[in-house]
This record gives sequence, C-alpha cells and structure tokens, in this order.
Amino acid sequence: MTEQPVKIAFVGKGGSGKTTLASLLTSHLVAQGRTVLALDADINQHLATALGATDAEAAALPTLGEHLPMIKEYLRGRNPRISSADAMVKTTPPGSGSRLLRVVEDNPIYAACVREVGGARLAVTGPFAEGDLGVACYHSKVGAVELLLNHLVDGRDEYVVVDMTAGADAFASGLFTRFDVTFLVCEPTVRSVGVYRQYLGYARDFGVRIAVVGNKVSDAEDVDFLRDAVGDHLLACVTRSGHVRAAERGDVRSIGALEPENRAALDAMRALVDATGKDWDTYQRHAVEFHLRNAAAWANDRAGEDLAGQVDPDFVLGPEALERSGVTPATAR
Repeated sequence: MTEQPVKIAFVGKGGSGKTTLASLLTSHLVAQGRTVLALDADINQHLATALGATDAEAAALPTLGEHLPMIKEYLRGRNPRISSADAMVKTTPPGSGSRLLRVVEDNPIYAACVREVGGARLAVTGPFAEGDLGVACYHSKVGAVELLLNHLVDGRDEYVVVDMTAGADAFASGLFTRFDVTFLVCEPTVRSVGVYRQYLGYARDFGVRIAVVGNKVSDAEDVDFLRDAVGDHLLACVTRSGHVRAAERGDVRSIGALEPENRAALDAMRALVDATGKDWDTYQRHAVEFHLRNAAAWANDRAGEDLAGQVDPDFVLGPEALERSGVTPATAR
C-alpha cells in the first residue's frame, strides 16, 4: 500500500494516556523508517520526555509560543490580503503569496523551534507559565500550532502527530478540523466515555474521522465496556503496560520492547492512517469557515479590521499550491 500523508491528533480526558500513546505511535513510526513531525500542543508539556528526553533537555527546548511573531511574519510572506503580521490570528488561512511549509525543509521556523528527540522532529508550544496567569490564555500558544497546520503540506510517507490539550479545548477554533485522523484515547470509565461523546457531538458535522483507542485495559470486561460504549469507533486497545510504567519512572526503552499485543494496537493505528485519503478542498474549506467565524466573534475587534478580507477565494492548500509557491522537494531536506 502507498502511504498517504497524514496529520494525526491525540485527544482525550486528562490522564487518559493520550501523550503516552502519541509518543508510542511516534516511536513506532520512526522505528519503521518514517518521517515524523511531532507537535506538543498540550498545556502539560510531556511529549518530549515521553519520547526519551531528560527533564533538563525537555525544559531547554525552544517553544513555538515564544517565536509566534516570527512565525506569523514568515508565513505571511508576500500575501497582499494580510496587512501585517500583527493582523494574523490563529485561524488566518494561507493564500497566494503566503509561505507554505513542508514537513522537512530548511526555514527559520524549524531552525528556531524544531529539534530531534527520539528520532522524531519535535516542536512544543511551551508551558503555561506563571507570567501568563491572568493576562493570557493557553489558546494564544496553541494558535502557533494551528497556523503551522494551516500552512503545512505533508507529503507521501510523512506523518504529523499532535498531542492536543485535554478535553474539548480544541473546539475553541477550527483546530479539530486540521487532522486526517483523530485518535480519541479512552479509558474504560464513564468519565472517559463522556469525553468521547462530547467530542463526537462537536465533530459530527465536519466529517472529522475519529477512532477510539482503549487505554489501560485490564481484561475482557474492560474491552466489552468500551465496545458497548463506543461501538465501531473502537479500533484497538492498549493494555496496562510494564513498558509504559518503566518510561514513567524515567526508563525509556526501545519501542521493540513493547508488549506484542500493544505493538499490534500500534500496527492497527498505522494501518488506519495509511488507508486514509487526503481531501485538500475540504481542508481549505474548513479553514476558511472557522476563520470567518472567529473573525466575526472576536478577531475583527482585536485586529481593528475586517479579517474576512484575508480569505483568498481561489486558493486551495495542497501539493499544487506548494509547487506554485516555489517550495519543492529539491529545496527541502
């Protein structure tokens, strides 16, 4: 099978293990020779350590949040519809003249913000710091991830894995539509299933592809509970794992040491994403729809201008737009 480019999100209730599963799938893909760009968009920044970084190494990583002005200026490029970088908001879609991104290339954003961790290329939004209390919300940091995804053209055999913040915070903008597959990590508990139902209700009208991965499953009763609760959305289950417990103690082992039944779950996840088609027209349409919603709700007032004018009605993100922009495989590495 020819692998498709895929943007993948991990969502779920706090404590469900979505960061753990995001790191396991990332490591699984890397071990198979795949190119992975991992983005940590969780308010609790643990993806780097889950991938094998020490606490000190994780704390030293540069953050997307601290480079947001540069990110906006770079992505704006020569797009005449965007009056200034200050006028860009998290939902601003690309258009003619915008700078588009490949998963692997040389550009100022990656040079400043992306580092290799555990064989994957990783960027982190940055933690919610003490100085942010009372003056900022975490969405201002996650906005950098949304901007990147709005301008990113992933290619064949490339995977973008995003660890999202817990609960339904992704619905504060159109971020939840930026993914080809959303893995909802669900424990065999009533509260965790409640988050699944909430997410499904929000996403139903937008064609968001959701697959449930059961986590911390102990026995057949747990599997039956999840299957009764989520039905055909249940893709695979991950059992309580000595491999994961070792990682939580700081002993990050090779992904090859993961229990066979849990490697099989990762194989099922990869098989699903590899079979998922790419619909760039819908991707662009959702970006525009949520940009117009956010512009009317709050962004026009903040920017002091009508941000509906940032929409380029003739633009569709994708390989053809990337080629026209001049960013081609020959200039990427």
